Amino acid sequence: MSDLTTNNTHSDALIQSAQRTLSIQAQALTNLSNQVTDEFAKAVRMILASKGRTIICGMGKSGLIGKKIAATFASTGTPSFFLHPGEAFHGDLGMIQPEDVLVLISYSGETEELMRLLPSLKSFGNPSIALVGNMNSTLAKHCDCVLDISVDRETCPNNLAPTTSTTMTTAMGDALAVALMECRDFQPQDFARFHPGGSLGRKLLTKVKDLMHKENLPVCSPTATLKEAISVMTHGRMGVVLIQEKEKLLGIFTDGDLRRAMLKESEGMIQKTMTSLMTPNPKTINENVMIVQAEEQMLRDKITLLIVVDDAHKVSGILEIYDR
Repeated sequence: MSDLTTNNTHSDALIQSAQRTLSIQAQALTNLSNQVTDEFAKAVRMILASKGRTIICGMGKSGLIGKKIAATFASTGTPSFFLHPGEAFHGDLGMIQPEDVLVLISYSGETEELMRLLPSLKSFGNPSIALVGNMNSTLAKHCDCVLDISVDRETCPNNLAPTTSTTMTTAMGDALAVALMECRDFQPQDFARFHPGGSLGRKLLTKVKDLMHKENLPVCSPTATLKEAISVMTHGRMGVVLIQEKEKLLGIFTDGDLRRAMLKESEGMIQKTMTSLMTPNPKTINENVMIVQAEEQMLRDKITLLIVVDDAHKVSGILEIYDR
């Protein structure tokens, strides 16, 4: 009887179980890397040569992993979708076009639903790639390219539930996706095009001018007094005042500058002008720069805002580090 059975709430036993599972999975991944052969390169070339889609097909747990692989392919430059073998047998085979490549997943290589499809798939003549744990299986024998995802045993204590094998399937799918990305020189900007709703997409596709504050900017002349600047800063609600003369940016005055000025407690401070109190030559950024570059600049310079200028170097807005 295992420690988990006798005391299923014992922390040490639970931690040891997790460590054991992860160690087995890690070793299996190491073994999988040694199982990669020229067939892998062949599979990548087959997909690259295709003018159609890469169609992933699998049943049960293999199908769930197949959906993930299809999603990864589609988001990284390889047009792809998942085809359920049961639905395929009842009409969805019509989704397959002559230019498509098929990736068929079955750890045993004998999954009934895929076996029923094989005659039709063979008659279509589409290039086919198998991900199998049994290289002598029916599926392996009838596909053009075969990738070995076999494992010594499942992590499941009964060696029944797909655990290690599904990890290997996922990893092989990721390996294919990465190799395809490298072959296509797929860049972060390309990734962002397919993820416009995600944070990465917003960062890589958004320009400074899309997020900057551009209405009712807090502006003072160099002759404005500290008292006048405080009023402008309060109404601006950004903790900064731009010091301009004839649309030329001379400097800025921030709430930090205000605190430092007040700490001096010098007589008549409230009547001093911005000429003597402002920070000259403030950091600026062009409005057409991508937001990710602006964030990097602010983090590097340890500042929380940037003055935005247009191509003529005229002030067009203010960007704060949390404007996302």
